[in-house]
Amino acid sequence: MTETYTVVLLVEQALSPADAAQVRSLHESLDEDVRYHVLLPVEDAAARVEAALGSVGDDALGVARVPLDPEAIETVREESERESSAELTATLEALRAAGATAEGEVVYADPIAALATTVTKVDGREAIILTRPHVVSEFFHVDWTSRARRKIGVPLLHLLEHENFDEQAGAGEGVTGL
Repeated sequence: MTETYTVVLLVEQALSPADAAQVRSLHESLDEDVRYHVLLPVEDAAARVEAALGSVGDDALGVARVPLDPEAIETVREESERESSAELTATLEALRAAGATAEGEVVYADPIAALATTVTKVDGREAIILTRPHVVSEFFHVDWTSRARRKIGVPLLHLLEHENFDEQAGAGEGVTGL
């Protein structure tokens, strides 16, 4: 009986077919059956509404902040859940088209806590975090990698979506054994 090697992927957005093929290529030489478990966090609705409001109210300028509308937050939350489910479906389809066995879930809790729990639950042998390549995203989500290193007991790889391995050489997080 062939053993299963489970890789847990934490992604910010749907993987492109190229991203899925790149992830799949990392494990093609393994003798075990490789299975991917994808986690895609739902974006925080209140944060999206607050960001959309921008500087409508700014305490630093002595102007009262505009209170967040609960109905607007609920509408954005529902939209975020729909988008996340669609992105998860697209990611699973891209991985399967690349020849992978894949399953996944939308995550509502802290992404790193969900990653740690899932690694344990599915007997994950490694974790891969895929983040958007632009600077703002890296600033806000690079912490995912450092937090995950402290929380999970498996090798961790941080990749930038939409960049091939050569483009990431020297700038990526690389493989980290814990």
